[in-house]
Order: sequence, then C-alpha cells, then structure tokens
Amino acid sequence: MGVTKTDLFTDRQNELAKIAKVFAHPARVAILEYLIHSNSCINGDLVQQLGLAQATISQHLRELKEIGLIKGSIEGVSVNYCIDAVRWAEVQNLFQELFDGFPKISGCC
Repeated sequence: MGVTKTDLFTDRQNELAKIAKVFAHPARVAILEYLIHSNSCINGDLVQQLGLAQATISQHLRELKEIGLIKGSIEGVSVNYCIDAVRWAEVQNLFQELFDGFPKISGCC
C-alpha cells in the first residue's frame, strides 16, 4: 500500500492542519466564542443564539469535540458543553509556536 499524503508531514503539521480545519467554519468559531463568554452552555442555547438547526449545531459540536476543544456532560435530557481548558492551552501553544517561528524583521521576500 502506498504512502498517504499525511505521512509526508510531521505529526505537528498534521495536528495544526486538523485544528485549523475545525476553526475554518464560522459556525464553529461562533460556538467557541459563545462558550468562552458563557463558560458553558446547553445545546438548545446554541440553537437559539446562532439560529441554526439542532442537527447542524450537533454536527459542529461533534467536530469541536473530536479534536478535544470542548467537552460535554449529560444533565438529564440536556448536554452541557464547555471549553476544555487544558486542550485549549495546547492548541494555543501549537499555533503560538508557528507564529513565533516568523522572524520579526521588516522587509519582503
């Protein structure tokens, strides 16, 4: 079997790309902003806040959960979501390392 394209890149590069893909949708950014400001929420709150269908919100939440940015706990018939602070810091550090790699000199190519 041949090499997959992701095998050509480092684990860090693949991780950054996977995270960037999740951040690439404005609904997911809006969900993250809502969670940051509210410190937690119930899925139904997001439906009202963003005006998207329940199924659409659930898909976006699943994407955010898969990379570990959010976590949820079941409370009765509702799921309460919040930012995973540890993972958030890891993601922040990954991107900060990337941005810090650019030399802070003026000029162009």
